[in-house]
Amino acid sequence: MTDAVVFCPASLDDVARLQPLVHGAYRGDSARRGWTHEADLLDGQRIDAEGLAQVVGDPAQLILLAEQDGDLVGCVQVTDKGDGLAYLGMLSVDPVRQGGGLGRRLIAAAEDVARDRFAARAMEMTVIVQRTELIDWYVRCGYRLTGEKRPFPATDPRFGLPLRDDLAFVVLARDLT
Repeated sequence: MTDAVVFCPASLDDVARLQPLVHGAYRGDSARRGWTHEADLLDGQRIDAEGLAQVVGDPAQLILLAEQDGDLVGCVQVTDKGDGLAYLGMLSVDPVRQGGGLGRRLIAAAEDVARDRFAARAMEMTVIVQRTELIDWYVRCGYRLTGEKRPFPATDPRFGLPLRDDLAFVVLARDLT
């Protein structure tokens, strides 16, 4: 095995292998092998193949894949929100590879995509408020809490099945200029 990680945009052909990676990084027992899971907050799916295909087919979005030795080991979604703002989402690293710096590399690559492809001057993201360790990690990566909170779509099973009724998002942002 080499240390070389290759980043490339996802295509529709990648959806079948992308969905289990994302689900396994966020939900279920496989996610518990890593430190960034939300398996204690949500059950059900993180995203389905149809949702991934919609993202891949949308010119205002891009899923960046991270591959190592031919294996899909991570991904991140970048969305052009317009007016110089991009959104970072679905940051996923194979749970057994978490803690090795790949998440930071994916964030840096996503920020490059936001600047170069979408002419973004700022990047924002939302994180479930109860995920304090993850919020702290994003702060260490250069993001700041904006003070804004957004509701969690608790009644939409496409985003998972809440295991508690107080879920909400905090907004974090970073200047990309």
